[in-house]
Amino acid sequence: MSTNKEKIDELREKKAKALLGGGEKRIEKQHQQGKLSARERLGLLFDNGFYDEFFIFAEPNKQLCDHPNAKEMHADGVATALGAVDGRLAYAASQDFTVSGGSVGYMHAWKICEMGRKALRDGAPFITINDSGGARIQEGINALRGYGEIFYHNTLLSGVVPQIAIISGPCAGGAAYSPALMDFIIMVKNTGKLFITGPNVIKEVTGEDISAEELGGAMAHAVNSGNIHFVAEDDEDAIAITKKLLSYLPSNNTEEPPYTGSCELEIPNDESLNSILPDDPREAYDMFDVLNKVFDPGSIFEIQADWAKSIIIAFARLNGRVVGVVANQPNYMGGILDINSSDKGARFIRFCNAFNIPILTLVDVPGFMPGIEQEFGGIIRHGAKMLFAYSSATVPKLTLILRKAYGGAFLAMCAKSLGADRVAAWPTAEIAVMGPEGAVAVLNKDEIKNAADPKAKRQELIQEYKDNLLNPYVAASIGMIDSVIEPMQTRLYLSIALETSKSKRELRPQKKHGLIPM
Repeated sequence: MSTNKEKIDELREKKAKALLGGGEKRIEKQHQQGKLSARERLGLLFDNGFYDEFFIFAEPNKQLCDHPNAKEMHADGVATALGAVDGRLAYAASQDFTVSGGSVGYMHAWKICEMGRKALRDGAPFITINDSGGARIQEGINALRGYGEIFYHNTLLSGVVPQIAIISGPCAGGAAYSPALMDFIIMVKNTGKLFITGPNVIKEVTGEDISAEELGGAMAHAVNSGNIHFVAEDDEDAIAITKKLLSYLPSNNTEEPPYTGSCELEIPNDESLNSILPDDPREAYDMFDVLNKVFDPGSIFEIQADWAKSIIIAFARLNGRVVGVVANQPNYMGGILDINSSDKGARFIRFCNAFNIPILTLVDVPGFMPGIEQEFGGIIRHGAKMLFAYSSATVPKLTLILRKAYGGAFLAMCAKSLGADRVAAWPTAEIAVMGPEGAVAVLNKDEIKNAADPKAKRQELIQEYKDNLLNPYVAASIGMIDSVIEPMQTRLYLSIALETSKSKRELRPQKKHGLIPM
């Protein structure tokens, strides 16, 4: 009969072996590839490197997995744990590439789902660190069943607790859909790969020749597909981004975002805002020049910075209170709304609404992008997502119009008509159905044609249109905007508006959910 000491020694030996995953040589190989091990990543994520790991003695189900090395598949290739991130509870699943390439079998998937269930139960964020060669072929269709259950739990958690996926290694085929169902994807340069079908399959089927990095690397997704939200330099950077992101988010949909500061409004007037816009309304400027003067210093945290750059989405703080910022970017395509920028804005708006984050919208938009490609690509459907997202949002919605606000794009940037709680405009705001050149061409076509000097008449009518209609006072006269303010008073105005709307309650018709244009 074994003594208590012998049993404890046996436990320690088994645990130590399990914690090594695939062993020291494979961990060293991870390091040589610029990657951390699964548990090193968890150590960086959780405060003081401390976490409680679940199911460390799990192994493949013998009935499902006919694998000669099943006994050596420690923890079934995934480390699942809970710990604190900046003092707040979080759950995580970190795939272990040193164990059978991090392949996903049914028990592996069950462990990930179990972390999701615990996150849902406890109202805590759920983080996955993806580094896997894909489905475990030896388990056949049971591996697919496991993937399906992961997708199902991602959907259950959606809108209840924040979900963050880190792509630190390969994440291909069906595995790619789990991060896609989560709220934010952080991808590591060079080591992370994300695609449904790899370069070899594509070449075989379509004849197209492309490298894995060009097809599914971090910059490919950051710039071309918009599938990811942040690019990390390495695993350490990915963890740092995750922690920063969590600092803006509530733990679940019943809480408010974390608040920092003294609870006193800091509202100094910044006179430089009065001259920040170019005098020529056709001249571009960088919207970040405005944002950095309005929000708390150093608090702007941009999301999807490299994709659909005509719109900015970001978290920021105003007097310590977290807000979601949606703003047109005039120095990129004039700040126009197109298919991609509409999708980018709408998804962010819906995330903010789900997690009680007020939305501040800064408007300088010339319209929706014209063109055959946009029309055939479904700009109507995609643009409608912005209208739907803003209209269905019940969090405080504050809108500031800086300059151009034309046509349907003006509405799509959270006009009063879509339920904005407060709408202010700078005196430089141009609120109209369309720009002066287009409007005059439609309204005064015959008058210009019959004039003695058509060119001079056209310029006269354009100036008349600008003087009489292209200003914020027409909209203010019928209540479409609440206030016309000096730019220097922007922080004061938004601070008071945010403070007075924090207890907002808005009743909506009972229904399962609205049907956003997909």
